[in-house]
Amino acid sequence: MSTFKDFSFAGKKALIRVDFNVPLNDAFEITDDNRMRATVPTISKILKDGGSVILMSHLGRPKDGPTNKFSLKHIVAHLSKLLGVDVQFANDCIGAEAVDKAAALKAGQVLLLENLRFYKEEEKGDTAFAEKLAKLGDVYVNDAFGTAHRAHASTAIIAQFFSKENRTFGLVMEGEVVSAEKVLHDAQKPFTAIIGGAKVSDKILIIENLLDRATDIIIGGGMAYTFFKAQGGKIGNSIHEDDRMPLALEILAKAKAKGVNIHLPIDNIIADKFSNDANTKNCASGEIPDGWEGLDAGIESRAQFAKVILASKTILWNGPMGVFEMANFQAGTKAIADAVAEATQKGAFSLVGGGDSVAAVNQFGYNDKVSYVSTGGGAMLEYFEGKTLPGIAAIKG
Repeated sequence: MSTFKDFSFAGKKALIRVDFNVPLNDAFEITDDNRMRATVPTISKILKDGGSVILMSHLGRPKDGPTNKFSLKHIVAHLSKLLGVDVQFANDCIGAEAVDKAAALKAGQVLLLENLRFYKEEEKGDTAFAEKLAKLGDVYVNDAFGTAHRAHASTAIIAQFFSKENRTFGLVMEGEVVSAEKVLHDAQKPFTAIIGGAKVSDKILIIENLLDRATDIIIGGGMAYTFFKAQGGKIGNSIHEDDRMPLALEILAKAKAKGVNIHLPIDNIIADKFSNDANTKNCASGEIPDGWEGLDAGIESRAQFAKVILASKTILWNGPMGVFEMANFQAGTKAIADAVAEATQKGAFSLVGGGDSVAAVNQFGYNDKVSYVSTGGGAMLEYFEGKTLPGIAAIKG
C-alpha cells in the first residue's frame, strides 16, 4: 500500500472509487454536494501530478438496472465546476464506451462512469465484474469511506487486481482511517465517548467496544430512558426498549467493574406531546410523570456533560442528546457541540461521526471547530464496533 501524498500519478490512469451518492431533487439538482467537495483534493492532486482520472460511484438504490432517476449524468455539470475541468461521461461502467473513453484519456482529463449499481454484480461483490472495472485504470484509489463497510466489487474485490504499490487510499479515506485509529488505538486519556440516539440496540456494540478504551461514556438521547427504566425510574411516555433493559444493567455493571464512568442525564426537558409547540418543563431523571416524555437533556445535565468533555483529551461523539431537529429540544445537543468545540480549541482531539451528529455540528456551525468530521455514518459506526471494514482491509492487503 502506498501513501497517497507520496505517490506520483504522472502518466497514470487513476481509477478512483468515490462516494457521489448525493441527494437530488425532482429536477435532478444536487441539494447537498459535501461528498463531492470532499474528494476534490484527491482528484486535483492526481491531475496536478500529470495523471488522468476515472471516477466510479453508486447513486441511490436502483432495483432494475439503468434508471434515469439514478443516473450519474445528472451530476456531471456540477462536478465539472468543482474540478475546473470538463468531465467526460460514459453511459456504462464496463461496456465498450467505458473501455474506449478510458483508453483515450490524456493527462489532466477526467472521466465519470455510469452508476455501478446498474449492475447487480456490484453489490454481490462479483469478481468478474470487479476485474472488468480494474482493467480501466493503472492505479486503484479508494476514497469512498462511506462504502468501506460494504464488501462490494468496487470497494473490496477490485483491489486484488492491483499490486500493493498500485493501490492506495485517497485523502478522504486516509483522513477517516487516521482519525478513527487515533481514537481507537492511540487515544490520550481522559477519553470521553458521547453516545446518543434513540435506541440502545443500535449502539450496544459500540458501547461495549468502548468500555475497554474510554475513561468516560456519556449516554444521552432516547436510549437513556431504557437505562432509567431498567433502574426502576419513571419515564412516562418516553421512548425505550423493554427487551434491552437487562442489557442496560449489564453495561452499567461492566463499566463499574472496568472503572469506566457512565454519565446519564441528571434531568430532562420533558413535553406533553411529541411536537415543537408542546408544553415543556425541566424534570429530574427517573421522575417523568405519565403523559409526558423526555425529548432533550435537561439544564443540569448539560452542565455536567460539559464539565466531563472539557476535562477530556480525546473525544468521540456519535449521536444527539435529544430531538435536535425541533428548535425547542436542541439545547442539549447544542451544549455538547459547544463543549466539544471548546475542548478542541484547548487541545483535545475530537472526532464527530454518525449522520445526526454530523448534521448537528453543521447546523450549529461547528464543523470547522472540531478535529475531524466523518463522512461515513454506517462505516464509522462499524469501525468503532470493532469490525473489520472490507474496503480498508482490501487496500491494506
